[in-house]
Amino acid sequence: MKIALAQINTTVGDFARNESKIRQAYEWGVAQGADLVVAPELALAGYPPRDLLLKHGFVTRNLEVLESLATGTGKTGLLVGYVGWNHRRPGREITNAAALLQNGRLLATRAKTLLPTYDVFDEDRYFEPAVENSPIEFNGRKIGVTICEDVWNDEDFWRERRYRGNPAVELCDQGAEILFNLSASPWHLGKTRVRFQMLSRLASKTRRPVVYANLVGGNDELIFDGESLVFNAGGQLILQGKKFEEEHALIDLSKAEPIPARVNLDEEKLYQALVLGLRDYLHKCGFKSAILGLSGGIDSALVACLAVAALGKENVHGISLPSQFSSPGSLDDARILAEHLGIRYDVIPIQSAFAALKTELQPVFAGLREDTTEENIQARLRGVILMALSNKFGSLLLTTGNKSEMAVGYCTLYGDMCGGLAVISDLPKMMVYRLARWINRDQEIIPPSSLTKPPSAELRPNQTDQDSLPPYEVLDAILNAYVVELKPPAEIVALGYEEAAVQRVVHLINGSEYKRRQAAPGLKVTTKAFGLGRRLPIAQRFADR
Repeated sequence: MKIALAQINTTVGDFARNESKIRQAYEWGVAQGADLVVAPELALAGYPPRDLLLKHGFVTRNLEVLESLATGTGKTGLLVGYVGWNHRRPGREITNAAALLQNGRLLATRAKTLLPTYDVFDEDRYFEPAVENSPIEFNGRKIGVTICEDVWNDEDFWRERRYRGNPAVELCDQGAEILFNLSASPWHLGKTRVRFQMLSRLASKTRRPVVYANLVGGNDELIFDGESLVFNAGGQLILQGKKFEEEHALIDLSKAEPIPARVNLDEEKLYQALVLGLRDYLHKCGFKSAILGLSGGIDSALVACLAVAALGKENVHGISLPSQFSSPGSLDDARILAEHLGIRYDVIPIQSAFAALKTELQPVFAGLREDTTEENIQARLRGVILMALSNKFGSLLLTTGNKSEMAVGYCTLYGDMCGGLAVISDLPKMMVYRLARWINRDQEIIPPSSLTKPPSAELRPNQTDQDSLPPYEVLDAILNAYVVELKPPAEIVALGYEEAAVQRVVHLINGSEYKRRQAAPGLKVTTKAFGLGRRLPIAQRFADR
């Protein structure tokens, strides 16, 4: 069987654009002599549609597109993800479904069996799961159709399973000769290897070829990497799609030879993911340009590099907003970075505005010493100026805070947290340095001093981040243990970290939930990001021990 994979970048609710992409892929597959063209999970609607699924008009429109696509098919089949009605009641109204189209009609449909409801997923909120799945007869062959999570539950691969059933194996037990998986699988560091091993193991276990068609692109916080895969019945790789790029790929299962797997450095994958997520977020939200504050520090330097790669230098505007506490070195680093990137760069000092505001507040603040209030005023003045520029020029303001800062609340509400997208809010500080050094691997783009000087918000004389926080190496390790691995403080201390440092970091993390709830959406690139995948109450009294 000749199979064409439509690794496409869809937009939620953009039915005309999604249909056009699917049609182009189908026509390409027909021209290549494919027997079947395979598109990703919910390709008609875009993924994830979230509460748009509660609108009947959304579901109806997607079904109209499905009918339109069906009428355009010939002997080459089209397997595509869509939102279907659930005709078995009681139950939820809709299903996460796949349709097989051929010769102008709908040949068969199948619904997703395993509905993920963890981390960023909430599919059980919307969809009714399939109660049964059987192979589909297609061109004289029995094919098994699964959707994303349906292949993530094999008892021989996972030590702990979320579900009792194993839809892929059950299809093979019913005679399926080839396993297809339509997927919209969000990417994070480490997922590429796990997914590869899991699908290879499934193919070798069932002695069936496995065809995995994955979505590519960014939708809100989520980034989909593509890298569609095909394994032969021995579990050997015979096709590997491009990573973070759209692609039409063809494979002949009867003739394909094993190929070596393409492996990329984590830094390269992070860079590609963030660039794609940033570009798609802006463009799919209707923006063409971005603006950001350039402090001369490593975080804003990294975000500027990503923005230029995503949008082009002509669409990025960097602003320096110095106060009396800004060091000459930081101002030089901001200017040099802008010159290296070729972006527009302006300097708007805040000293006079800060002095004027302090004068206005003096009668109310009389007798009180200066503290973080005055530091936060500077950050908020910068936020006011950057938002004014964003409004005036129609550019999206990018925030530049990292995950370490977001975790412990080392950021200012309505100040440096102002913006429409938190580009690196899922990158711990030490990972920021790793990625910055990778960007500088061939030539100096980020000034070396941005990489070597002690991090500082420069809101008071001689300030450094470590005046208020543990060293970032320690902070990031505690953050990972507590937030990602869900270890209680006592276990983290047992790993060798000072109890006082652990207790302080845990206290700061728990006390900063109200800030994170008001933060801009952030691009998810690790296994546990702040935002959709971590839902904690703000008002609560539970204390970990």
